[in-house]
Amino acid sequence: MKILVYGSLNIDLIFSLDHIVQPGETIASTSLEKSAGGKGANQAAALAKAGMEVYMAGKMGEDGCFILELLKSYRVNTDKVAIYPGVTGQALIQLDKSGQNSIILYAGGNGQIQQSEITGILETFDSEDIVLLQNEIPHIGTIIDKAKERGMKVYLNPSPYDEKIEKLPLKKVDLFLVNEIEAAALASLEQETPSQLILNKLTEKFPNAEIILTAGKNGAYYGSGKIREKGEIIECPVVDTTGAGDTFTGYYIAARAKKYSVSEALSLACKAASIAVSRKGAMQAMPLWDEVFQDT
Repeated sequence: MKILVYGSLNIDLIFSLDHIVQPGETIASTSLEKSAGGKGANQAAALAKAGMEVYMAGKMGEDGCFILELLKSYRVNTDKVAIYPGVTGQALIQLDKSGQNSIILYAGGNGQIQQSEITGILETFDSEDIVLLQNEIPHIGTIIDKAKERGMKVYLNPSPYDEKIEKLPLKKVDLFLVNEIEAAALASLEQETPSQLILNKLTEKFPNAEIILTAGKNGAYYGSGKIREKGEIIECPVVDTTGAGDTFTGYYIAARAKKYSVSEALSLACKAASIAVSRKGAMQAMPLWDEVFQDT
């Protein structure tokens, strides 16, 4: 089984602050770090660290080539990442003293992916394989359609959520990976709606799909038809939440691919995310497979 992550690659600029900046406020940052990021690249790194055969597809400028080197160090195949004459996507991240973050994105190369490129990217994948998508690149609908034509499984993390999501061929998605905000929006419910009710609505709306709903400190929920499972986090000091959801996503998919049950996969993914938030950074903070699977 091969996993194609067709998504974003970003240069993360991380400002460490006492608190997230308020409107009209100017505060000093205690540090500034530059690192590799983007939901696509982060999820590819998590999958590779979890022991999967991973291929990254996307577009970036020459200023981001250090991202490719880092992904390669995790054994991600980056041959399908195109270099174009422009800048790489950028993420300005505010990180407060409690480990919470606020992020501003600039698409850069992520926004330059063309529909005409998609068929060529997918041509080496088939019904044994998975494509994992987020919402930080254009033409997601075309990728879903063409991947299903090849018999591939389609996994979607609709983040960041916007009005374009509802226009996608969502009935073709095999697995949704959503947080509480994304899940409520996808279910057309208020954010304050209890997670289990949101999950019920999503399983009704997408009866042929599996749903994973991550709920922060409350762990993660699974729904498919009438089946329900829950995974619990491991309590630990929170240093940095950047990339925690991407860590969960990579490890859940990897655990299921390794034939762990849904319940076991939820627990392992929660464990991986808990380890990640106890460390600083995104890709670098993600645990290696033996830190997560060693006791199973």
